[in-house]
Order: sequence, then structure tokens, then C-alpha cells
Amino acid sequence: MYSGLFELPWWGYVVVALVLTHITIASVTIYLHRHQAHRALELHPLPSHFFRLWLWLTTGMVTGEWAAIHRKHHAKCETAEDPHSPQTRGIRKVLFEGAELYRAEANNKETLQRYGHGTPDDWIERHVYRRSVVGISLMLIINLVAFGPLGLTIWAVQMMWIPIWAAGVVNGLGHYIGYRNFDCSDASTNLVPWGILIGGEELHNNHHSFATSAKLSARWYEFDIGWMYIRMLELVGLAKAKKVIPLPKFGEAKHIADFDTLQAIITHRYDVMTRYMQSLKRICADEIEKLRVEHGGKFDARALRRWVLSGEERHLQAGQKQQLEVMIRDSKALATVVTMREELSAIWARSTFSREQLLKQLHDWIERAEHSGIQQLQDFSLRLRRYAV
Repeated sequence: MYSGLFELPWWGYVVVALVLTHITIASVTIYLHRHQAHRALELHPLPSHFFRLWLWLTTGMVTGEWAAIHRKHHAKCETAEDPHSPQTRGIRKVLFEGAELYRAEANNKETLQRYGHGTPDDWIERHVYRRSVVGISLMLIINLVAFGPLGLTIWAVQMMWIPIWAAGVVNGLGHYIGYRNFDCSDASTNLVPWGILIGGEELHNNHHSFATSAKLSARWYEFDIGWMYIRMLELVGLAKAKKVIPLPKFGEAKHIADFDTLQAIITHRYDVMTRYMQSLKRICADEIEKLRVEHGGKFDARALRRWVLSGEERHLQAGQKQQLEVMIRDSKALATVVTMREELSAIWARSTFSREQLLKQLHDWIERAEHSGIQQLQDFSLRLRRYAV
């Protein structure tokens, strides 16, 4: 019986499957995601075309379709128009039927026309790479010739890898469970601090907070293997990163915030809101617990504390929203925390305001925080005046 050009021990076939699928993951995160969808880096034609070829063979995904669907996901995140949000479609639907959701959106011509601009449209793309069945069939033949019947198993693993890990795990769990470094407006999370299995895509909250960053890791303990590959390509002149996640800088607290302070706060707005949540966590917990006792333990303390700090109303049920109204009514401190949170985020949300108007709003916010009588707010206002460009 034909056993292929390469006869390997059992573990050798496992290693081959893992290496081949890892190349696919690297192709998705470097080429499709960071380069094509977000233009976070420039790629030399040599690696760029290799990635196109490899994805044609191992996934059958079309560059323009993938980029368009992903851009729409960012533009419509967590709404009914989001192609694959577990917040609107349910976690089971996205986790187990993510590939089906992708194919359904790929048939939406409006999505492709509106969001697919700037992607390859040359002769080879139109006449070769858009013929998905041809590519994955050719990969099957290559595997069978190289590894015999076991090549079919390796091919099956290759075909399932992206639907499971990217379409299911990243798009599903990456908007459902995990930890958050940044308080961005959607539900994105980091699944683990070590972005290895999915090429760095596990660091999904970091990505949604800074979508045009070529580097997805943000904390010292996080490792983005996709960024490591980009740096290796940079060293040999085959890539160039355009942007990375900006790290906040701090100086001596200014007596009066100026335009540089304002610019630093707007630039690092996700860090600002995250620090706001952390600074006010203790007082919110104490106030909510006090109210919970006063109302006979009827409050869902954990859910309400999360809303007060982040404003993520999508996590509240109808009964919890009623509890929230009572809680805000009965606690001056919590009402102040909520109001100050909303007004702080409005400083960078009002894009039509002039710099002078925004700076005045910042001055007003700091003054009210300092006279709020809440020590944590007073300390945070001092931190705001330390942000530097």
C-alpha cells in the first residue's frame, strides 16, 4: 500500500499537521488581518504573495471577502449588523457555526462593495485565488502524495483549523469571556496572555481597542507570536509596521491641564477609562453592598457594579435595570461615579467640539472631581493631570 513520499513516526505526522496549521494561522493574522483588513503594516510582495497562495491552498478564503467581513465586524460591533457577534447571535451560534456565518456574509454583495476596498483585484486573484475549491483540492492531492492515506487526516485538520479557532473561538469566546486590559465600547476580551495558538489573535480586547496596531500585546506578560514574525520580516526588509499600541507616559501633575494633557488623555482614552474603573472599584463595591443590605439582599451586586464602572448595559436584564435606577436614586456617591464616568468619556466622543471647548470640559471635570468629596475621584483627577505626550 502506498504510504507517501515521506514515511514518519506517528508523532512526526502530528508535528507536520501542527506546523502546517500554524503557517495558516500566521498567514491569517499577518496578511489577512493586520496587513489587509487594518493596514497596520506594509508587506513586501514576496511574503504577501506567499500568504495569498498558502491561504488559497489551506482555507479557500478570498482576501477581499475576509477583509470586508472583518471591517464590517469592527464598524457594526455588537449590533444586529455585526456578522458574528455572540452578544446578538448567542455564543453557541458563533462558537459552533462561525464558518456558516462567515459564508453567509460573504454572499452579501453590499458588504463586499462597501468594506472590501483596497484588497487585491489582479488577474491571479480573479482567475485563480477566487476559485476556492481548486485550491483546497490541490492541497488534498499534495498531502496524499506526500503522506499517503494519513495525508487525508492532515488535510482534514487543516480544513477545520480556521473554522474552529478563528471563526469559532476568537469571534465567539473573544467577545464573551476572558480578561480586558482596556475599557473599549464593545465586549471584546483577551482569552489568554500568550497569543500562540491563534497567532496573537487571542489578545482580542487589545486589538479592538487599537485596531490599527500591528502589535497585539500590550502588557509585559503578554506574548504575541504574530508580532514576533513581523519583527523577523522587518529585520530582513520584508515588512514595516506602521503603528503599535501607544504606551501612556506620565510626568509631574500639572496645576492646570493644558492642550498637551488633553491630547495625551484622548490618545490614551482606553487606559484612562480602565484606570477610572480600577480607581472607583472599591467605593462602588462598598456602596452597592450597603444598598443591598438596606434592600434586603435584592440587588445583583456583581452585575450592577460592572455597569456602574463600565456602562455596559448589554449585560443587564430588565430586573437589574430597575435595581440600577433605585441604586442611583438612593446613593449620591454612585450617582456621582456614573455621571462623572459618562462626562469623562464625552470629552473624546465629541469630535465636533474645538480643542478649546474640550479643554474647558476637562477643566470642569477635574474641578468637580476635586470637590466631589470622594477621595478616589480626587486621586484620579490628580492622575489625569499627570498624562503626558
